[in-house]
Amino acid sequence: MSHDVKHLSRSTQAIHAGQYADEATGAVAPPIFQTSTFAFTDCAQGAGRFAGTEDGFIYTRMGNPTIARLEEAVSTLECGYGGLATGSGMAALTTTLFAVLNQGDHLVGTSSVYGPSRVVIERDFSRFGIASTFVDTSNPEAVRAAIRPETKLVFIETPANPTIVLTDITAIVEIAHEHGVLVLVDNTFASPILQRPLELGADIVMHSMTKFINGHTDVVAGMIVPKTEALFKKIRSVHFYVGACMDPHQAWLALRGFKTLSLRVLAAQEGAQKLAQWLEYHEKVEWVRYPGLASHPQHELSQRQMDGPGSLISFEVKGGLEAGAKLLNSVKLMTLAVSLGGVESLIQHPPSMTHATMRPEDRIEAGISDGLVRLSVGCEDVEDLIADLQQAFDQV
Repeated sequence: MSHDVKHLSRSTQAIHAGQYADEATGAVAPPIFQTSTFAFTDCAQGAGRFAGTEDGFIYTRMGNPTIARLEEAVSTLECGYGGLATGSGMAALTTTLFAVLNQGDHLVGTSSVYGPSRVVIERDFSRFGIASTFVDTSNPEAVRAAIRPETKLVFIETPANPTIVLTDITAIVEIAHEHGVLVLVDNTFASPILQRPLELGADIVMHSMTKFINGHTDVVAGMIVPKTEALFKKIRSVHFYVGACMDPHQAWLALRGFKTLSLRVLAAQEGAQKLAQWLEYHEKVEWVRYPGLASHPQHELSQRQMDGPGSLISFEVKGGLEAGAKLLNSVKLMTLAVSLGGVESLIQHPPSMTHATMRPEDRIEAGISDGLVRLSVGCEDVEDLIADLQQAFDQV
């Protein structure tokens, strides 16, 4: 039986939310209910569950005890009404968009949002009559200017991928709600340990749980957390019918990773702060973008909106694309790979990798220069990471 942990610290919540002894066996670790369907005691019970008048599970696409624990855990830390787990972060986004947008609607989005997020909106949702405008959401007035009578959603990612630009959630919520527009926040880069958009007025939060929530680079998963019961039910209906569910074993792995979320996020953040400071004064670095540095354009906002600057750093190597490629090809301890939020440090080149599907002019407008390097700092000893980068810089 679930117990109330909402009054506890977030570090304690991460360990105990959705985590309780199994009623049938007393097992401390949650069981994996690897089943597609659930038996009814009689026809009346089955009818009641389908009608929604009786609690219980029907079919794993529509709910599963293992998945439900993960949904409870994440929604508790995000202070939402409930969670809806999906098979990937992109499934979380597309399910939400299907639920809240109709033909003829318009959305405003962060220009430097994760590349595939922008592409699916501009290329695929446009085919169904949904228009979009992407702007620098770190400038609230740009959002205000982009809102139209038919705008139904403002979609922001903060910190943004891969520019690490921050958006003032409270300011955007105020503008959007003045026009009756919903606000969706991709909170993947911060995690609920460092930022809780629903507490700042946002309507829906989404995650690629592949990243910090799972934290071990072995699961692909997503999560949607609406603020209200009405939004939860609206999105859940679409979630059921588009089949955006996740596998119970996948959920079990993510739930296991979730227990150490606070430990991992804070350890990686400590290393990232030291590494960013080292990079800022490196002779072969053109610029560094990290919210924990006073030089970050939204440093003050990060201190006000977040409980810490996180562990994502973007920087540019002097010499542009060629020099950056040489650096990436020379790292030994760090892994040249996309994704982020794992215990190991990952380094990549967004213009040619995660954001390659964006039009070149859109990348430049969004601040994604050809030489930009994105570094996800893991939980290794920071001195080892610095030494690895230094030997790589020596090759440039």
